[in-house]
Amino acid sequence: MESRRVSIFDTTLRDGEQCPGATMTHQEKMTVAAQLEKLRVDVIEAGFPVASEDDFKAVKEIADRSSYSTIAGLARAIDRDIDRTWDAIRGARRPRIHTFMSSSDIQLKYQFKKTKAQALDMVKAAVKRASDYCDDVEFSPMDATRSDPDFLYRIIGCAIDRGASVINIPDTVGYSTPEEFAGLIRSIRENVEGVDSVVISTHCHNDLGMAVANSLAGVEAGAGQIECTINGIGERAGNASLEEVVMALKTRGEFYNAYTGINTKEIFKASRMVSDFTGFAVQPNKAIVGRNAFAHESGIHQHGLLVNKKTYEIMNPEMIGKHSEIVIGKHSGRHAIEKRLSELGFKLGEKQLSEITGKVKALADKKKMVEESDIIAIASSVVGSVPDEKRRLKLISLSVRTGTDEKPSAKVKLELHNKIVEAVGNGLGPVDAVADAIKKAVRYKIVLKEYNLKAVTGGTNALANVVITIADRKGRIYTCEALHEDVVIASANALVDSIDKSLRAGDRNIH
Repeated sequence: MESRRVSIFDTTLRDGEQCPGATMTHQEKMTVAAQLEKLRVDVIEAGFPVASEDDFKAVKEIADRSSYSTIAGLARAIDRDIDRTWDAIRGARRPRIHTFMSSSDIQLKYQFKKTKAQALDMVKAAVKRASDYCDDVEFSPMDATRSDPDFLYRIIGCAIDRGASVINIPDTVGYSTPEEFAGLIRSIRENVEGVDSVVISTHCHNDLGMAVANSLAGVEAGAGQIECTINGIGERAGNASLEEVVMALKTRGEFYNAYTGINTKEIFKASRMVSDFTGFAVQPNKAIVGRNAFAHESGIHQHGLLVNKKTYEIMNPEMIGKHSEIVIGKHSGRHAIEKRLSELGFKLGEKQLSEITGKVKALADKKKMVEESDIIAIASSVVGSVPDEKRRLKLISLSVRTGTDEKPSAKVKLELHNKIVEAVGNGLGPVDAVADAIKKAVRYKIVLKEYNLKAVTGGTNALANVVITIADRKGRIYTCEALHEDVVIASANALVDSIDKSLRAGDRNIH
């Protein structure tokens, strides 16, 4: 059986923008519309022209600028809406009028206050008026999945008879399940006269988390168009997600026997754009475009990925404009850390690699995410460190007391020339108190020339990088830096390393 092309109808600028808080400026709509054309979206539903003057102007400008996509405008089944929509989209290279009327008993009775006969008359008149303006007319029986099947067949038949070229089946309140929705599409194809001459479309909402599954079930049952939005934004829980339905058909094309014309390399850019403009962050574990969609922290997964990407990635992230990411964390293995260090230009021995791996994992236990700058800093400190057997001075332990009602004090224990020394110091702050305690314990005349502190990464859990410069009694200058998530410990290590460097240089004037 020959694979068939499924059209992608994007309603980000209409249904997506109706999501509370997702309103975009005029210029933002123009930018999104241009990106949708780069995506090669078949149909862009640009808005609801009768809703406001701003909406009309946006739809009209998108239509006038369009070069590839069909531009659709939404209209209720009344003359004023149909006329206003045509005025907005008539400049499009391919215009479409999309009109709708509810077909469910509950909405007809309580929202529209219309009988079924009145609804049928409105649909006949609206579709006829729209088809007099253009050849491409789409009709949606709103709340189709909760409608009486016999009446649904009748209202669809009326729309086809009056010139509709696309029949959209909306799961307006996200009530259906995949099996039910596929069954509904099949029953429409079997029971509506003339349905073979039109395209059947799906428009599924995500109230039960099944919008994508329902849309794909519709394709299995014969639907030729999917209505969706970037990042799945839309009213309430949102709509079917464009990136998910497109990549499902791309990745599992042999199963669905269908494909789209979407330029998938523009997907991630479109996702970021809509997220930035609406202020709706994409959840990290969101399929396809989430931050973690192609990120791997588990050591087992990382090892497999480094050998062959297909072990843990069912699609190539470059296909959507992303790339795989080896995330270094507490679950990472030695292979991943070694690979990342090699990529960063570090050539390490086994002992250094083991030390770095241990420090990275220790940091990951305290931070949610170990960033590249953390790894570079840790590796640099290990590569530049002095082996323990060559050191003259080592920090064994320290404790600090400080508060609003007490003077900061510190107690340090050091190993100096293989002997344990201890001292207590005071200062204006905890770092100053630690420095005083170290100088008292070593009894080595130094002058602290410079103290610099910077965060290697952002946030309150950042690694502290302390750089200390000292001068010994002969005026010789020594500089050392130290890393630690605790700024006081980093400061103590940097000062101890500086003094050790001075001792190893030959000045052992210890009283």
